[in-house]
Amino acid sequence: MVLKFPDHFLWGTSTAAAQVETATLHQWKGLKAKDGYIFERTTDHELRRSEDVQYIKEFGSMYRCSLDWSRLQSEAFADFNEEVIQEYQTFFADLKDEGMEIMFVIHHFLNPIWFEEAGSWLKEDNIPAFIDFAYQCIEHFGEYVANWNTFNEPNVYCMNGFMLGNFPPHKKSYFKATRAKRHMAMAHNIVYDMIKEKYPDHPIGISLNTATFKAMNPLGYLAAKFTDWWFIDHTAKLFEKVDYCGLSYYAYVPFNPFPITEVANPGKLAKMKIPHDKLWGYYPEGFGQIMRRIHKKYGLPIIITENGICTDDQKIRIESIKDYMKVCHEVIEEGIPLIGYMHWSTWDNFEWDLGPTYRFGLVHVDLDTMNREMTDAGRFYAQITKTNEVKI
Repeated sequence: MVLKFPDHFLWGTSTAAAQVETATLHQWKGLKAKDGYIFERTTDHELRRSEDVQYIKEFGSMYRCSLDWSRLQSEAFADFNEEVIQEYQTFFADLKDEGMEIMFVIHHFLNPIWFEEAGSWLKEDNIPAFIDFAYQCIEHFGEYVANWNTFNEPNVYCMNGFMLGNFPPHKKSYFKATRAKRHMAMAHNIVYDMIKEKYPDHPIGISLNTATFKAMNPLGYLAAKFTDWWFIDHTAKLFEKVDYCGLSYYAYVPFNPFPITEVANPGKLAKMKIPHDKLWGYYPEGFGQIMRRIHKKYGLPIIITENGICTDDQKIRIESIKDYMKVCHEVIEEGIPLIGYMHWSTWDNFEWDLGPTYRFGLVHVDLDTMNREMTDAGRFYAQITKTNEVKI
């Protein structure tokens, strides 16, 4: 069976600066990941931009990416570093020359050390510093941008950084996580207006991480219900000032009564006969359920800003792409305005607190040499983006 996607459907891939560029003076530098690697050298992207452009252009017409705030700005309200501006502008111009449009993510889990030391997103007084960063991004890079995400997955960032303690600054407080998320939403609303003032026709959204949370017994019901509300509904409500709903989806998380993941509970999902990757339960049908739910609530166009699977097996990745493409096609057939899909990720990267051995890339990266190699899954996805159809 061949599934044909609508004309002008946006295809692309996504990365984040912190995960692909060598760490500078930001909060992730020096962190020891779960797999033992130190968050420092990631994939040498800043040294291989010309090579990476050649891979990026294989995957559709849009590239979603962010910049290293700490390289651009040495302190609050400082002018951007001219050398770094030029480096990023050259990269964006090269992408444009290859026919690529850019989805620009202003904040993707990365804060300079000076911002962290000032209290990070817990302090409302820090919002103006971020607004200044966003303003300078608009001034220096706006001409290259077709689409904006003010924030990537503020729910993931705040839950892991301020509630669960997995991300820097390693806080463990529901109230702090909620406060940080509210401050990010306040910043989003201001930046939205700033972008619209200069680029009124540019679409603006965020990336809202979504997942399927399911209680396996009565004890898990309240925990799953609360997580679903805080993670999805509460976040979406705070960030309603958008032109489209940007969604990411990876995980099926059963509660029994605590959440069960492959990272925290190795082997348990298999015992429960739940398909899974190296991180979470695998349930593509939940992806469709989320899109229907979000569309019913907001009625806006939807762009998938991230979606993928954590595996070393390219055959499994190909089957996963097929599964997710089938779901995407189903919701489009139902009349839901899904207008684009960005696969995570273009090449293997440093997976935050877990490390680089947790792979999502369509392009394989050798962790010793940083050499790149197109995978079978990469070739498969590239063909989809070129033909606008997928054979399942």
